[in-house]
Amino acid sequence: MNKKYVIVTLLCIGVSLVSGILSHDIFIGGINLLTALLCAYFSSEGKRISYILGFINYLFIGYVSFKNQLYGLFIFGVIICPILQIQGYLSWSKNLDEEKNVRVREFTLKNSILITLSCVLGSFLLSSLLSLIPEQKLSFMDASSNIINLCAVVLGILRFKECWWIWLVNNCIDLSIWLITFIQTGGSDGSSMMLLVSIGYLVINIYGIIKWDIEARKGVLNGNM
Repeated sequence: MNKKYVIVTLLCIGVSLVSGILSHDIFIGGINLLTALLCAYFSSEGKRISYILGFINYLFIGYVSFKNQLYGLFIFGVIICPILQIQGYLSWSKNLDEEKNVRVREFTLKNSILITLSCVLGSFLLSSLLSLIPEQKLSFMDASSNIINLCAVVLGILRFKECWWIWLVNNCIDLSIWLITFIQTGGSDGSSMMLLVSIGYLVINIYGIIKWDIEARKGVLNGNM
């Protein structure tokens, strides 16, 4: 394994352990934070192992979301995303060149318009459905996060570099959701670790935007892991 990957992995393990100990949530929260950081990082590097890590991470996100009455994120985490992670791994495996590099694609203006309209309409529709659940909290933000995240995941599977910009929008919404939840609950039920996950995602999202833009100009993104 590349020395850089070893260093990043050890750093993520250290951050997750320390955060888990400080928040008294070393198992659920620690694993959630670790898999989230490593999934996002290896995805930005174009490594297929990110989908394995993502499969685990979304199950943990679903569990924490259920405890915090965010049922849209729960359904997304335990039903939809695990299936997409399997599809993503298989899709990337079929789109490698002779040097095991993932081929990166770019949006057209038509793609951009369709994606934007789909996200807006999908968010309002899902929000209306979630608001029917009596205990549901932050229905529109929950709905928007799910729709935008779903869009980004699909575009990532299809190898579009713009998926990172969409993930950045989603991350800002997630960060707001977990900040509000953290304030309301005082950090209980895993919200403190999810807040740290969102902050970590924000940093890695920015790195992913830069990385995939550079690699898209070359036409490939290394993905042989």
